[in-house]
Amino acid sequence: MHTNFTPEQLTNPAIDYSNSVLVRCLQCGYCLENCPTFQLSGDELQTPRGRVAQIKDMLESEGSPEDETVENIDRCLSCLACMSTCPSFVNYMHLVDHAREHIEEKYQRPLLDRALRWSLTKILPYPGRLRLAMRGAQMAKRLAPVLPVRVRGLVELTPGKLPPPSMNDKPQVFPALGERKRRVALMTGCAQKTLNTDINDATIRILRRHGCEVVIARDAGCCGALTHHMGKTADSKAAAARNIRAWMAEVDGEGLDAIVINTSGCGTVIKDYDHTFRNDELAEKAMTISSLARDLSEVLADIKMDYKLKPDLRVAYHATCSLQFGQRIRFGPKKLLKSAGFTVLEPRDSHVCCGSAGTYNLLQPEISGQLRERKVNTLEAVRPDAIAAGNIGCMVQIGHGTDIPVVHTVELLDWVTGGPVPPKLLEAVRVSDNKALVAG
Repeated sequence: MHTNFTPEQLTNPAIDYSNSVLVRCLQCGYCLENCPTFQLSGDELQTPRGRVAQIKDMLESEGSPEDETVENIDRCLSCLACMSTCPSFVNYMHLVDHAREHIEEKYQRPLLDRALRWSLTKILPYPGRLRLAMRGAQMAKRLAPVLPVRVRGLVELTPGKLPPPSMNDKPQVFPALGERKRRVALMTGCAQKTLNTDINDATIRILRRHGCEVVIARDAGCCGALTHHMGKTADSKAAAARNIRAWMAEVDGEGLDAIVINTSGCGTVIKDYDHTFRNDELAEKAMTISSLARDLSEVLADIKMDYKLKPDLRVAYHATCSLQFGQRIRFGPKKLLKSAGFTVLEPRDSHVCCGSAGTYNLLQPEISGQLRERKVNTLEAVRPDAIAAGNIGCMVQIGHGTDIPVVHTVELLDWVTGGPVPPKLLEAVRVSDNKALVAG
């Protein structure tokens, strides 16, 4: 693609980098068929190729973008499926992130849209605030039919019951059970600590049983993804910087072998900290943190697992976009489940997004709902006993559309290596009937 940035514009490091991405695009269209919004709309402007062209024009003009351009970029899920088929390796992820930052700076959104986005940035990254907001949303469920569409989506996605806070999420050190073979930090996240405390609890148990000392670092919190994908760069970088400093304190202290992340949406952003801070005073430390960041499935793949039970369970594996496209981890989680004895089922169209995409299901509820229905139909078609995924957002999204229990991959692996039956599974499966497991 030919660009027309001025020499003055190219002195801006962000513009210079995006220009290097834009010129790689051949406008060949290999990305189109993988794009969920194109599959739904058939609109060329809602494809990666169309959005790249619109981003180019928007960045070159420097002014306030057109309403249509903003709408088309807003409707991008950042699922990154397009990057898996691009023959010229266009880094669409960095390009669309820059576009969102530009929109945030230059575009005046309608009042209700601004208010919703502001509320999300002030609530979702903070577990205490989120818990209070969820309590309010639970009480407002009866009013859902008469609420504005976007507010209605937030209320409808609120679970009927919230778990109590887990003491395991507080800053502390969990010693390895037996000989210490690794020392790792666990990113406990933000929304996950409110919505599902079983995930971190299971992660800590399985790591400790397999020789890991697990550190919950003081001052570490939200990874910054939620604000990052809304173009609120200052907020996202502030959250990321806190994490970098918190984890570097452990690196410089007793050291870390890995930073374990069990929410793949967070993992994609943390592994990219080195790019986010490339022109910042934290550049070197950010590079260290990115190099240590590992999805939980990567860490467990390097461990010889000690299985205690032989499961008799059909598990539909949902491949999260942030894991299979953002981090290029496609086979590891399935291999772990198969090695543990689960019958792993893969639905058709496993590369298509479920519609969660961070805050997308709250900001674009109509498209998100269509994608959820499509995803749930393909998952239910393989008739599983349970659905496994590696990202809390996807779990909430899919769980809202099906009665099949949706659990994190680590909950299943923790169970068969000596942990408790996942609570959601226990509610749906009669272990006493021998459906769930037999002694190994």
